[in-house]
Amino acid sequence: MDKVYKHQHTEKNWYSLWEEKGYFTPVINPEKKPFAIIMPPPNANGSLHIGHAAFLTIEDVMIRYHRMVSEVTLWLPGADHAGILTQVVFERKLEKEENKSRFDLGREEFIRRCMEFTLKNKEVMENQMRAIGASCDWSRKSFTLDPKFNKPINATFKKLYEDGFLYRDLRMINWCPRCATALSDLEVIYKEKKDPLYFIKYGPLTLATVRPETKFGDTALAVNPKDKRYLNFIGREIEAEGLLGKMKFKVIADPAVDPKFGTGVVKVTPAHDPDDFAMGLRHNLEVRQVIGFDGKLNEKTGPFKGLTVREARIKTASDMEKKGLIVKKDTEYIHNIAICERCQTVIEPMVSLQWFIRTKSLAEMAIKAVQKGEIRFIPKSFVKNYNIWMENIRDWCISRQLWWGHQIPVWYCGKKNLSDLQLTMNPELKKIKNEGCGEIIVADEKPRTCPKCQKKNLIRDPDTLDTWFSSGQWPYTTLNFDQENVSDYEYFYPTTVMETGYEILFFWVARMIMLGLYSTGKVPFKIVYLHGLVRDALGTKMSKSKGNVIDPLTVIDKYGADSLRMALVYGTSPGSDVKLSEKKIEAMRNFGNKIWNMARFIKMNIEFFEKNSKKFTPDQKYIPSDNDDKNLLKNLDKLIKLVTDNMNSYRFAIVSEKLYNFLWHEMADKYMEQVKDRLRNNDWSALNTLYVTFISSIKMLHPIMPFITEEINKQLTGEEKPLIISPWPK
Repeated sequence: MDKVYKHQHTEKNWYSLWEEKGYFTPVINPEKKPFAIIMPPPNANGSLHIGHAAFLTIEDVMIRYHRMVSEVTLWLPGADHAGILTQVVFERKLEKEENKSRFDLGREEFIRRCMEFTLKNKEVMENQMRAIGASCDWSRKSFTLDPKFNKPINATFKKLYEDGFLYRDLRMINWCPRCATALSDLEVIYKEKKDPLYFIKYGPLTLATVRPETKFGDTALAVNPKDKRYLNFIGREIEAEGLLGKMKFKVIADPAVDPKFGTGVVKVTPAHDPDDFAMGLRHNLEVRQVIGFDGKLNEKTGPFKGLTVREARIKTASDMEKKGLIVKKDTEYIHNIAICERCQTVIEPMVSLQWFIRTKSLAEMAIKAVQKGEIRFIPKSFVKNYNIWMENIRDWCISRQLWWGHQIPVWYCGKKNLSDLQLTMNPELKKIKNEGCGEIIVADEKPRTCPKCQKKNLIRDPDTLDTWFSSGQWPYTTLNFDQENVSDYEYFYPTTVMETGYEILFFWVARMIMLGLYSTGKVPFKIVYLHGLVRDALGTKMSKSKGNVIDPLTVIDKYGADSLRMALVYGTSPGSDVKLSEKKIEAMRNFGNKIWNMARFIKMNIEFFEKNSKKFTPDQKYIPSDNDDKNLLKNLDKLIKLVTDNMNSYRFAIVSEKLYNFLWHEMADKYMEQVKDRLRNNDWSALNTLYVTFISSIKMLHPIMPFITEEINKQLTGEEKPLIISPWPK
């Protein structure tokens, strides 16, 4: 054996051998129990980060263990097209390198080039997964935009529509002017911001607002019905001076108005505020849109047309001050603003025609599945969060004004139902004649004619589906549900474990459960294992700006994949954030060096024994008479039981800690020191006990540190059969 373990050479060789021999690909055996994980697909638009390394390590530990206990083990890898995120990344690249927009390319060419960009990144990402040691079945790898997914995803959309779960309606949505698309509530983050709070005269009343620029869209004033200050105004129409002349407003009473905010009077702008929109529905108010989908004021604002929201806010406030309409302003007012999670642009609440899923009854099914024990959460504490979110779920907006993604399988007869945002955002649609009856046709593929009027002027909805709608069907679509070859689906579904980060419990896990139950009648997985965020040594979130990011590929090159994997597992409990530092990774590299030196010590003693006595033949069943040997083997039996129990219970931190302590302290520090003299005297019992215990220990360590354990096993045993398919110690 080499004096020093060389991870760069060893890791590449072992991974190539595992992959070439087909050890990652399971053979379906109805007589055996399957263990299946469908990999959460990383976004195929960049390199893997430390969070990816964490989930790949945890899932690989599960997979390697269950493979060694002779279960038919499938780990199906994949990648996510990541709709809005990839489109934003690629559009920025296009703008920076070619000074072009997606509209300069046209939809077809944009998608073609975006696909090239994504597939190139996907290939790099897959090789990075190999470097981490992910023993997934590459023969079954999937991509969320693979053509095979079109049929089942479109079928789910159609079924939801026919069953009354899917509808198209004008609703208040989160609109990102930069990404030019609607966003779900989960794609929006909130930040505190200091803005002036303006107290503005509206005739005889004064109200407070941070958004003077939306006053052009005001259609009423509102007060709380219990606010005695304004009882005489309720139901009256008042006249107010505006920036475009005199305006008239009806004063309405609504319990949603907070009498303690500002003066207790609020302006109602149904087109640009979710609370105002709801109030407008209750009081049948006009919805007057004054901000366009480009984030600029429109023609209804007169001379303010073309100004951005920020520019208009400054100018309207300035003009009102000149006219004496602003009574006072609070320059220290702090409030929460909605931000696009992807590009950090301020969200504009807009009323838009979108597709929605009625989620209440779907959520009820998903709650019952967990309550009945069909799905188990690790850790259990997340069940409460899951239930609270599901019980308060809102209808899900699944349409996105993007080109990159699964296009919505809906056709319209003529332009009648496309008079909303799409015509302004997609110049190609302007060329189409406005002929047809306006029928909405939901179908798996384009119909030849309109079933109502028989005309052929059918226009496909230009929008795409929310990424989470397609990835929400990931567990069963990857297993060929509703395809000709359903053997994978019939054998592996429901899958065993869905391992993912707790931060996407509602983004993804909840939606997989809802859509899985709806489409297949079964839960998509039996266990949800949630891991935490990877933070720095101080528990601070990693970010490039803070300079505390650990790049997994860099540390793998420096310390080896095994060191990173052990560092990610050691001391980490499910649902808890991981504290990681280069120092911790280095410490695990030192542990790897320790077991390498232990292996060298054992091999040297075997060679010494064979030189001075006879060929060394280990015997696992041998019962020694020496107390030191007996104690070590007794402790090994306890360790095997403890490690096995914790592997089955998904407590990998305990597994790593017990193996670390046993190998370093119980064996190296204690037993190996005890038997040095006996080994010099060719004591077979001491050598056999040392050998058997060490080999059993590295077998149990293999799921966490696969590369070095394979090399040690080969060097010591000389066996051709690698650890990856060796039986688990008993």
